[in-house]
Amino acid sequence: MNIGIIGLGAMGRAIARNLAAAGHSVIAWNRSGGSVDGVRVAETPVQALQGDMLLTMLSDDQAIHSALIDSGLLGQARPGVVHVVTSTISVAFAQELEALHRTQAIDLVAAPVLGRPDVAARAELNVLTAGATEAIDKARPVLNAISKRVWYMGEDPGMAYAAKLACNMMISFAIEAMAEAVVLTEAHGVPRERFLELILGTLFGSRPLPDLLRQPH
Repeated sequence: MNIGIIGLGAMGRAIARNLAAAGHSVIAWNRSGGSVDGVRVAETPVQALQGDMLLTMLSDDQAIHSALIDSGLLGQARPGVVHVVTSTISVAFAQELEALHRTQAIDLVAAPVLGRPDVAARAELNVLTAGATEAIDKARPVLNAISKRVWYMGEDPGMAYAAKLACNMMISFAIEAMAEAVVLTEAHGVPRERFLELILGTLFGSRPLPDLLRQPH
């Protein structure tokens, strides 16, 4: 499959590398430059929209709006391209994107991911996907190549982003609760590392938590 990628941050680089390793032809554009082994570097962002699929890994709503909409870039996409948005964006912006893609006759697949750059590098992301069934089926070889599991959320792209935001919220709440627990146990003489070893090995084994909680307050 011919895949264009816009956005080569830590996550985007890992995704691009894995897609190339899976045998896809990948061309990428990044406004700050950079290269990835096995991936062609586009001279202009338009080149990334001329394949079978466009995958964007940009930081937020505004970055996507600026790169694709304000610039008029989306209107230069090859007819039939499927746009896979792996960023975490707001539900309201997802609905705006869906309406815009519909007017441009471009399929939109929501695909926010759960995982950090090291997880992305191992192609073990969890992908939360939503969109038209036919579009998701087209995108599935790409999603499978970067993940250990693809979770279907529904036909409305906003469903995937709502689920991702809910996951982020729950992680934040868990971190806050565990930080309070550390303060409580340290106040009674329990060494932080000893308590964290206990709690991260039993009730809260989620991968994002250990590094964050071991940072000094």
